[in-house]
Amino acid sequence: MKVLERKQFLQKLINSINTPDIKVITGIRRSGKSKLLEMFIEYLKSNIADANIIHINYNLFQFSTLKNAVALNEYVENLYSPEKENFLLIDEVQLCKDFEQAINSFHASEKYHIYITGSNAFLLSNDLATLFTGRTFSVEVFPFSFKEFVSYFECQDLQQAFDRFAMEGGMSGSYLYESIDDKYNYLNEVFETLIVRDIQQKYKIKNVSLLDTLNDFLVDNISSEVSARSVANTLTSKGSKTDDKTISSYIKYLCSSYAFYKIRRYDIKGKKYLASQDKYYLADHSFKYAKHGTKNLDYGKIYENIVCMELLRRGYEVYTGVLYQKEIDFVAIKRDEKIYIQVSDDISRPETMERETAPLLSIKDAYPKMIIARTKHPQYQYEGIAVWDIAEWLMNE
Repeated sequence: MKVLERKQFLQKLINSINTPDIKVITGIRRSGKSKLLEMFIEYLKSNIADANIIHINYNLFQFSTLKNAVALNEYVENLYSPEKENFLLIDEVQLCKDFEQAINSFHASEKYHIYITGSNAFLLSNDLATLFTGRTFSVEVFPFSFKEFVSYFECQDLQQAFDRFAMEGGMSGSYLYESIDDKYNYLNEVFETLIVRDIQQKYKIKNVSLLDTLNDFLVDNISSEVSARSVANTLTSKGSKTDDKTISSYIKYLCSSYAFYKIRRYDIKGKKYLASQDKYYLADHSFKYAKHGTKNLDYGKIYENIVCMELLRRGYEVYTGVLYQKEIDFVAIKRDEKIYIQVSDDISRPETMERETAPLLSIKDAYPKMIIARTKHPQYQYEGIAVWDIAEWLMNE
């Protein structure tokens, strides 16, 4: 398999070398966490002369005898070298029983740089403080960006590349398959494994059919306003009797496993966050095709999902904006930076352009405003609003 150096995430690991934290590599299944760890090992070998690298990959049979904390501790301590800088890297750490005891002991000894990956359901961000007594530093790995997709396939025509990316997405494991049906079968299997094995095992869910029904509902309603109560009422009316408390818990599980990302609503005028009617986006838009096929495509929602994930990948806090009952697709915030963004499929018709610009023009502050659409033209200005072709924007950092 062709391997692309993922510089953005690799640099985060490199920058963290001299911190005392337990480094935890997170992200949806098959997003490249293990490959990233391997790239980091190659960096250590090339750049740190006295590095003693202890690498354990629990996916490999050779480490099957280390699947309890005592055996893991003994193995690592035997490989420790006091004259060198010791790097401990463990892949799929949750396969070791009581792994947190061993990791906490290694961290307390102050002898190791510790890097771990694992199944998301067992290394949830809200569980890390409970699992580990030391401070943790998380590096979240996303599926391939469009820019990485272009680099991986060495695409020459940007617009043709975007057409392909819009259908295939960023889950690089699917790139090995030739036909689109085989790609979607792979993606569906990844998603089913994520839900059935990880979430069901972690939370001992008995009503798996309800979880599947909820998952299908969220996939079908990406970028739509959703509340636990409205979902519960909808599913109950269709024969899946449930309540808002159960739905709220199940949605939380899906988001904690990086299948979906919750985007909260932000009142632009009142400068406050709104509690109800969140929006949910898929970790990768290709899962929608894998689950529901490609009939009746809504490119506007697909593009919105792509832009949302790209903003998160670039390190923004992302919200959906509300101003005078008008919706702004995204309010992207990073420290003192704020951007208002509308996403559209086609703005060639005057009425569509007016609909997309009206909410942005009603915002009176001086922060940048932009429309991202499939224009296939260079970036231009419209009444102070930057209008970007989506493929060009995705390539522009």
